[in-house]
Amino acid sequence: MFKKLTSGAPRRTVTFFFDGETIVADEGMSVAAALFSHGIKSIRKTPVSRSERGPFCMMGSCYDCLISIDGLTVQACQIPVSEGLLVSRVDVTDHTPSASSREAV
Repeated sequence: MFKKLTSGAPRRTVTFFFDGETIVADEGMSVAAALFSHGIKSIRKTPVSRSERGPFCMMGSCYDCLISIDGLTVQACQIPVSEGLLVSRVDVTDHTPSASSREAV
């Protein structure tokens, strides 16, 4: 679906971490593009159904690429990679009501 374009002089690379895995990417790439380039397609799960999601629009409209960077939830397609960045999947909380909470309503 996506293909890395190569033209001109090689870019400087940076190293960042995704869920403890070391990722090397070209400086200037978005975190989403760097993860795609590294073969990582699913970067979060939806809170209710736990369906896997990954970058979709790559321009900040869809929010399917939500990740945690240094503890903040952000869109991976909007953040450029930088040296030493700590990136992780967003901790998903199940919002499905439990049986006891349904009875209380």
